Amino acid sequence: MLNELILDTHIAEIAVMENILVAGANGTTGKKIVALLDSSQYFNPIAMVRKKSQQEQFEKKNIKTVLADLEQDVSHAVENIDKIIFAAGSGGKKVKVVDQEGAKKLIDAGEKVKIKKFVMLSSMGADKPEQSEDMKDYLQAKQNADIHLRKSKLSYSIVRSGALTDEVGKGKIELSEKLNKSGEISRDDVAQTLVRVLHDSATINETLEIIKGETLIGKAIPN
Repeated sequence: MLNELILDTHIAEIAVMENILVAGANGTTGKKIVALLDSSQYFNPIAMVRKKSQQEQFEKKNIKTVLADLEQDVSHAVENIDKIIFAAGSGGKKVKVVDQEGAKKLIDAGEKVKIKKFVMLSSMGADKPEQSEDMKDYLQAKQNADIHLRKSKLSYSIVRSGALTDEVGKGKIELSEKLNKSGEISRDDVAQTLVRVLHDSATINETLEIIKGETLIGKAIPN
């Protein structure tokens, strides 16, 4: 009887794990997000990649993948998906096509199948792109994508990070709706923050700015 109870509990735990589509899974930050999700007891990562050659690295770890290009139709990518993290980027090469329109496509696709939450990795400065001469086009694209998400019917969290670094994460951040200062943050800590806000009760329909700081991510974003 006890063994049956344990088995039933185990099955229930498996049943409640949510499928998370990670757009930009092959990117530096995206890979960190996928790894965190893969070690989570709450989420199953689905790595969205553009090329078949990018699938092997994930499949070797028994991580599911889906082939989808943000420049094409992405409706098939959201099948059986509960939530989405958008961490894709063109590296400044196709900001309008990928960072803006690609994001919009995935938002629309997610809205059609009524996903539970859309988490957007955006950028500090996206509220006022005209103030940055070098990054204006990129920040404008991010702003337009953010606005599209806010206007959708989806539950969302928009995380606008400071300049990304490859430093080892400390698990600590400074977070606010508006920080009124610039700063850096490690990709490790950004990835942790994005996974944290996936939870239903965390940052519902909010836009947040983050840089490295002294507050534990778990305390900055309580569930």
